[in-house]
Amino acid sequence: MRIKSVEFIALNVPLGSGKAYGMSKSLATGRQSTLVRLTLEGGIVGYGEAWGIPAVNKAFLPLLSGYVVGTDVFATEHAFARILARHYHFGVQGGLMWALSGIDIAAKDAMGKVTNLPVAQLIGGKRISQVPCYMSGGYLTETPDPDYRPQIEEMAKAGHRSIKIKVGLGPSSDEDRVALARELLGDDVEILVDINSNYTLDLALDTVARLEKYRIGWLEEPLSPQDFEGYAALRKRALMPIATGEALYTVHDFKRLTDVGGADILQPDLSLCGGFWQGRKIAELALANHLRVSPHVWGGAVGLAAGLQFIASLPVHPHSDNIPKPILLEYDLGANPLRTELLKTPIEIRDGFAIVPEGPGLGIEIDEEAVARYAV
Repeated sequence: MRIKSVEFIALNVPLGSGKAYGMSKSLATGRQSTLVRLTLEGGIVGYGEAWGIPAVNKAFLPLLSGYVVGTDVFATEHAFARILARHYHFGVQGGLMWALSGIDIAAKDAMGKVTNLPVAQLIGGKRISQVPCYMSGGYLTETPDPDYRPQIEEMAKAGHRSIKIKVGLGPSSDEDRVALARELLGDDVEILVDINSNYTLDLALDTVARLEKYRIGWLEEPLSPQDFEGYAALRKRALMPIATGEALYTVHDFKRLTDVGGADILQPDLSLCGGFWQGRKIAELALANHLRVSPHVWGGAVGLAAGLQFIASLPVHPHSDNIPKPILLEYDLGANPLRTELLKTPIEIRDGFAIVPEGPGLGIEIDEEAVARYAV
């Protein structure tokens, strides 16, 4: 079944004045993504999502279409390998891999529709029908102090059992934010903390020492993605698990991290690391190094569905019948119509679990009216 065409659709949603939210390094004034529509010669359509700047993704499309169009959809990974081998001068830490990631997700969705199987079944076997989530909230805003408590109170009211909050304004601020979260959420809720790479090693060590008493589930992306040696030094001294990887590309970047012993949890983002193609290799690298995996998801509904299918396919080595730490799916609580409105039937969240759709491919149906509404 050969690929007839690939389209990139730029999507953008401005958040409005005073509604920006985000992380220690910057706030998002809107949410954007690139929806990938891949059509087979028989008319079957697969959808994917590519991270990054839509205009950059679209600029790569003519080049990539020359390799992908006409290829058997079941052989797309060979086309991707050929692209990287021939065009390595373009690098992989950026737009080229964003675009390939979205195409790979769309190809796997189409493959599932051809075979009438969910993607999880195609890439490893569907191990579970629901995936536990952690809820990403506690965002920084234009007025971070007054806006923070209501976010945590809302998460406490919702009864979430695992949550992630944004820190990174400084070790003292980190402790204040985590202390309030622990007070409002109680002792039984898992709190994950995300610095978004805003620290050097000395600052990260200060935060680690301050947060030890609050029983943090993991400290996420404390250092620059390029500071592999810093991650190795931090992990040796850390009093909590270190998680990172959302800004790393392909299994080769992750191998540099694991070679120095820099993390406890690897966090590939399928919409930029190379899609399921590289995601599976990264998961196998984690298994070989006896590390945990938890994919990063901070985009639209298609990327969320991809992360869900990915986790549903993964083994839980070294666990067996008893799984003390299940693989978690990130579920973003920020305002984002690209997550909540893009599907005719949104992904169901029930009692802290995301339900894996039963349908073929990603198991989702795109709402084309919503796509038209947010297309640029």
